[in-house]
Amino acid sequence: MSQPLAYHTPDCGKQGFIDLPEFPFGLEPRVATRWDIQKYAREAYNLGVRYIGGCCGFEPYHIRAIAEELAPERGFLPPASEKHGSWGSGLDMHTKPWIRARARKEYWQNLRIASGRPYNPSMSKPDAWGVTKGAAELMQQKEATTEQQLRALFEKQKFKSAQ
Repeated sequence: MSQPLAYHTPDCGKQGFIDLPEFPFGLEPRVATRWDIQKYAREAYNLGVRYIGGCCGFEPYHIRAIAEELAPERGFLPPASEKHGSWGSGLDMHTKPWIRARARKEYWQNLRIASGRPYNPSMSKPDAWGVTKGAAELMQQKEATTEQQLRALFEKQKFKSAQ
């Protein structure tokens, strides 16, 4: 059985998160994302944990993230999962191509959100898509972004990130 907190607390001592200066009313910057909880659920399951709940800071979307991550083992998706695609796949029809590029598991698994939490930046830098006012990429589209458009955006981002 596992019942984790929904907060990032790698800097805690023996008493846990109650020793943090933010406890109890300032923990919001440490809240785990749904992607963090999906990763946790998978790792716990792989270690043999078969009952995963949630403790302080858990919200309904965290519990749904656990159920969605373990849906293949459970044999079904939880209620309300039909409202959205997994791993941001609902973004694939966004009118902005660089937002559509986020409709993939790799993007959300590797995102280090700006939160001020330990090991994360306090502020984020805008995505390095190379898009400026008047650029063709800013034009909204009615049809889905093509693989060729996505590859071009990914290359721009790699180039800008390397600078």
